[in-house]
Amino acid sequence: MKDQGYIFCDCNMKTPSPSSSHICKLMFILILFLSLPYIFYSLSFLSSSLNLPTQNNNPFRVVSHHSASGNSPSVAQNLEKTTLKHVVFGIGASAKLWDRRKNYIKLWWRPHEMRGFVWLDKPVETDASDDCLLPPRKISGDTSRFEYRNSDGHRSALRISRIVSETLRLGNMEGVRWFVMGDDDTVFVPDNLISVLSKYDHNQFYYIGSSSESHLQNINFSYGMAYGGGGFAISYPLAKALEKMQDRCMQRYPKLYGSDDRIHACMTELGVPLTKQPGFHQFDVYGNVYGLLAAHPIAPLISLHHLDLVDPIFPDVGRVDGLMRLKLPTQLDSAALMQQSICYDKSRNWTVSLSWGYTVQIFRGLIPAREIEMPARTFLDWYMRSDGSGSTFNSRPFSKNRCQTPSVYFLSNAFFSSEINKTGTEYVRFQRSSPSCSWEMENPYLIHRVEVSKKPDPFLWDKPPRRNCCRVLPATKKGTMVVDVGTCQEDETIEL
Repeated sequence: MKDQGYIFCDCNMKTPSPSSSHICKLMFILILFLSLPYIFYSLSFLSSSLNLPTQNNNPFRVVSHHSASGNSPSVAQNLEKTTLKHVVFGIGASAKLWDRRKNYIKLWWRPHEMRGFVWLDKPVETDASDDCLLPPRKISGDTSRFEYRNSDGHRSALRISRIVSETLRLGNMEGVRWFVMGDDDTVFVPDNLISVLSKYDHNQFYYIGSSSESHLQNINFSYGMAYGGGGFAISYPLAKALEKMQDRCMQRYPKLYGSDDRIHACMTELGVPLTKQPGFHQFDVYGNVYGLLAAHPIAPLISLHHLDLVDPIFPDVGRVDGLMRLKLPTQLDSAALMQQSICYDKSRNWTVSLSWGYTVQIFRGLIPAREIEMPARTFLDWYMRSDGSGSTFNSRPFSKNRCQTPSVYFLSNAFFSSEINKTGTEYVRFQRSSPSCSWEMENPYLIHRVEVSKKPDPFLWDKPPRRNCCRVLPATKKGTMVVDVGTCQEDETIEL
């Protein structure tokens, strides 16, 4: 058949003519011949676009991205969750203070889980029991070739600033993702540190830490500097870049004061800004840090520093013994440690502030959460002022009048109940007597003990930050308050 110059054939005709049958066969062969190159081209283009391999009969493969260090980490390594085995700690220490400060390191160091070194200015004498509980010791390299011209500082800043580089040069860095710096009077909460580092891509350049609590300290040094005592983390590829140029960099800054500002100067030359992470605590303060710990920001508690300069965190015990008391709640629910919850006992017009694993405060009156979340000024700032004007955060007086002096309770016990799948913490009243008050309101000093139940939430910091809610429950024991703490339910708020 002919129609407008095109030939059509119906191959299903029952009795085709010889000529039409011959034409159909020729057309079929011609169409097939012309189509084959197009089919092969399309398949080749599709394979190239999808990056499909042509060998091993494997139609799919995973392509790993190159890291900032120029290496191509294996897929298995990148997919593995960051743990303590991926971190190397570098602890700056002094032989003169070692006998006392080694006890702070023992509080948080896990010999069979952690990697790292204590870097000293000269050898120290230790016994076998210490060697089992502490990181290996190293002696810092000679820094006499570096000039130091700061009349207020000490040359030890030179050797401490090189700890990351010297650690890297030791070799055996297989699987290392992060280097974490701290001082011998710094206590870390390792699980919270790992929770934070897991959020960042260790294949990129990261410099993570926090500023000082002192406004003037940050002005004198930099708001963009990670304070070394509070601790900071450097990703592995950034540590490699730092090691290559640090000695040259240090020669350019002889007038700087400390080790952390030298690190910051080199980071600036590398073009890497500070990634600020609340929870690293430099503690540039003096005296009683109760107000700071009772109103911790909504962030994981990662470190505490200057522990020789501040009072013991629990009354009537020494510094190390007080920190040791935090060990049990840390093991039960490290993510929740020191996290503040605020609620109200409306039947008695009381405000309850709870710092989980540490303390409870009960105030007369219904005080707005916006006020209670501010740290109370129980401490002096770095320049010995008590008015709060020198701090980098808002603060409030410990009490506005005698009637609003809180009844304070400190942790006395912590346990886990498998029956209800919750932790239990108990807090006992610290004050022995109540200040006089003329308010016609029930006295919170009648409460001798506070019992708190809470379900552990190890994934707390994988979610957007939000304060846990607390609820005052009916109590069956006289002189006892019962509180439940947990994730806020739908429509639950901290309302007066």
